[in-house]
Amino acid sequence: MADKKRTTQPGELIFGGHSLLEVLKAKRRKVYECYVLKQEPKIWRSITPLLPQYKVPVHHLTKDQLTQKLGTADHQGVAALVSPFPFRKKFFDPAREPFIVLLDGILDVRNMGAILRSAYCTGADGVIIPARQGAPLTGAAVKASAGLAERMEILEISSVGQALFELKKSGYNVYVTALAKAQDATKVEYKKPLCVVIGSEETGVSAETLKAGTVVRLPQKASDVSYNASVAAGIVMFLIGQKIRF
Repeated sequence: MADKKRTTQPGELIFGGHSLLEVLKAKRRKVYECYVLKQEPKIWRSITPLLPQYKVPVHHLTKDQLTQKLGTADHQGVAALVSPFPFRKKFFDPAREPFIVLLDGILDVRNMGAILRSAYCTGADGVIIPARQGAPLTGAAVKASAGLAERMEILEISSVGQALFELKKSGYNVYVTALAKAQDATKVEYKKPLCVVIGSEETGVSAETLKAGTVVRLPQKASDVSYNASVAAGIVMFLIGQKIRF
């Protein structure tokens, strides 16, 4: 039965079956309480075996109640109040983490989540998110990553400029995705350690970033169209992963 007591713990809401599963498996966050529909979804059967170790209350809600609580109907009938994401505290080590990704102005949380999902699948060692120039890592972003954000090493840094400075200082080769005056991304010889920079959905990477390394582009049918940011990121990361890892 649902525990009627309300938690006073600070935290953030995550939602979606895969998001909660990954949180529980990763054991990187504290789970304060869970929410599930009164008519439990099938994925709840996979979640319940992992719950006893946390000893958290489970609240059974109607669909309307859960939607109102989360501010979205895109919850799949499952949610939880958890501690904030455990961002990495130290900058990446090129010897241990030779393949990382920098997000430059990604504003859509769903695109961010999709990029994090692709980053994990293609073997990236970590992701840098600038605090002032991009979307925050919200519950919607975690859901869009199918929960795989919970498996990633993610560093939140003050700005893209600070990230580029640290990358250069650490010895990373920087590859910047863009459209104009760029090398064909499928033909570039990528050198480790490296960081690939993914630009925003609207304006691409900043002028500062364009000067920071080798600019690469994906071939496309026409010059007046472009890939979705997360799709482009997935293709580029796959190319790099194939060349340096697999």
